[in-house]
Amino acid sequence: QVQLVESGGGLVQAGGSLRLSCAASGRTFETYALGWFRQAPGKEREFVAAILWGGGFRVYAESVKGRFTISRDNAKNTVALQMNSLKPEDTAVYYCATRRGIVSMRGNDYDYWGQGTQVTVSS
Repeated sequence: QVQLVESGGGLVQAGGSLRLSCAASGRTFETYALGWFRQAPGKEREFVAAILWGGGFRVYAESVKGRFTISRDNAKNTVALQMNSLKPEDTAVYYCATRRGIVSMRGNDYDYWGQGTQVTVSS
C-alpha cells in the first residue's frame, strides 16, 4: 500500500518562501510520477507541479512557473516543492499524489493521495 505524507506547510508573509516535502512509502517509485495539487476554500482542486521519479521530467502550472521548483530525492523517496515569492493567492491546502506512468496535470489520473498540508500566505 502506497502512503504519502506531506509536511512543511505553515504561515508566511507575501514574498516569503516555504518548502513542502512529500515522503512516499510502500513500493519502489522509479516508474511513478508524483504531483502537487492545491485546493483553496471554495475553489476546485488545481494542479501545481509534477515530476517523474525516474527521469526527472518536470511540469508546472503557469501560475507558479518561475516561483516554485519541484525536485526529488530517490534515495529517500521524497519529493519537495520549493515555493518562493509566495502570494496570498497561493493560500491553499497542498496535496501530493502519485500514479504509475507519465506525469499528468489531471488529479483524477492519480491513484494515491496524501492528507494535505496547509499553506497560508498573508498580505
